[in-house]
Amino acid sequence: MSDNGGQDGTVTSYRVDEQGVALIRLERPKARNAIDTQMLVEMLEHLAVARADEATRVLVVSSSDQMGLSAGADVKEDLDEEGKVRRMQLFADLYDAVVGFPKPTIAVCHGDVVGGGAEIAIGCDLRVGGANLRMRFPGAALGVPVGPARLVTLCGLAAAKYLLLTSRTVGADEALRLGLINRVAPAASTEDAALELAAAVAAHPPEAVARLKQMLHQWDDVEGRSTREGEGQVEWQRSGPGLPSSKP
Repeated sequence: MSDNGGQDGTVTSYRVDEQGVALIRLERPKARNAIDTQMLVEMLEHLAVARADEATRVLVVSSSDQMGLSAGADVKEDLDEEGKVRRMQLFADLYDAVVGFPKPTIAVCHGDVVGGGAEIAIGCDLRVGGANLRMRFPGAALGVPVGPARLVTLCGLAAAKYLLLTSRTVGADEALRLGLINRVAPAASTEDAALELAAAVAAHPPEAVARLKQMLHQWDDVEGRSTREGEGQVEWQRSGPGLPSSKP
């Protein structure tokens, strides 16, 4: 059974402060915040709540463990073939929900930010990196056709090729140089730095900020490309080799 991070059986948490900053935290530290089906469902539910809440001005995605936002998909999750396809569809839905969120979004990139965790991070509008950042897009190494839609938008074609084709791990300094993160903070205060940034964005007129984001996304078509990439990764799971699993 998957290790749960919350005492109530949940693996995420959600809150909104008085400034309209919503915070989603991943809560599976013993599993390095590996993303299982339950976590995907909970995150999609939180995103739906935040999207419907007019008081929400900025959304921050973080984790309770400064050693990592997420190590990626939980390959230890015991799923049958139908369950694997459903989980991949949930991943695609989550990436689209993050990219298409109408208000500004900020990812807290402390420690391991790998695979699905990295995809969530680059789906956000802004990213604060911890000094202990280890970011990796392992698609080429694992055969997973995911990454180009959002990564090209973020750091350009040349850098996206470099990151995706090599599957290399990058630290905070290199991530900042490549445009993967916007600023660096000490590992223990990465979330605080992200919340401070969120408060600064939340202080602006929300209609103007949302309109600017909408304009940028329309001209770039990142939402359309994210959806098309998601359709391909789900089909790859359904009819191709699919995500690797530690199960025999």
